[in-house]
Amino acid sequence: MRSSVRLLAIVAVILFLLPSVPARAQTADWLKEELTWRAAHAAELQKPDGWLSLVGLEWLEPGDTTVGSSEDNKIRLPQSVPSHMAVLRLEHDAVKLLPPTGGFPFGLNVDGVPAKEQVLRAYADKDKFNTHITYGKLDFYPIRRANRFAVRIKDALSPSLAGFHGLNWYAPDNTYRITAKWVPYVPAKSVSLLTLVGTSYDQPVPGFAEFTLQGKTYRLEPVLEDPQSTKLFFILKDTTSSETTYPSCRFLYTPLPDHGLDNQGELVLDFNHLENPPCAYTAYATCPLPPPGNRLPVPLPVGEQRYHK
Repeated sequence: MRSSVRLLAIVAVILFLLPSVPARAQTADWLKEELTWRAAHAAELQKPDGWLSLVGLEWLEPGDTTVGSSEDNKIRLPQSVPSHMAVLRLEHDAVKLLPPTGGFPFGLNVDGVPAKEQVLRAYADKDKFNTHITYGKLDFYPIRRANRFAVRIKDALSPSLAGFHGLNWYAPDNTYRITAKWVPYVPAKSVSLLTLVGTSYDQPVPGFAEFTLQGKTYRLEPVLEDPQSTKLFFILKDTTSSETTYPSCRFLYTPLPDHGLDNQGELVLDFNHLENPPCAYTAYATCPLPPPGNRLPVPLPVGEQRYHK
């Protein structure tokens, strides 16, 4: 709430100082869009299955892993769930869901239907397609990082959600909304992204964005997370990371270039939309790190600042 009040005060001062009515209206529209985007970003984090709900990340070993609230389970869940809920068996590069002694408890669902013995979907580095197991407000699902498997646990009643205290932002600055030149790679190249948990994975790089900031020219390379995606994903770091922004990186999502990925054109880089990676909010995320070429030697004093001081 305090950050929102400060932001509105800044907006009011900026609008007061603007010299012309048309320019004032244009800037007011841009600031309104910026505030709307920030509110949507905060709302996404606060969803029952958003990043603030993440309460656990348990790496699986080959063989059986028991899941439930009882102390004899390898993965301990809150006391609000049954003492023995399920068994996860890791073998042959797959995770299988098995019933505990006595069968699956009533109310345990897999992708919205009652649980049954089955192999769980666990695509490498594409978690949104994986199988979700739910019980009440609890949601857990397998993830794969290289040749390692883990279980990610989310709780809609997590302390992080209950204690959410708002996000920290730089003041909006439309001089950091930059039109960049888009240069495609033909064919697209690939980059190996390292993660905070020490794994790596390959992603396609369709081209690069070239832009000028404070009289100097820079390049940034995005990855394309999905062939059908309508957005480019930039993982980058600038010199503000030493004090005011998340130390490892920030993320920036942009629309596709105006003439498509395969043709030269233009691309808008609105650095006001720089956002923290999930690892800024929880210790249980496995975030990618910026490739060497995306580590800028200049500050970008816009967008989201550190969540934790």
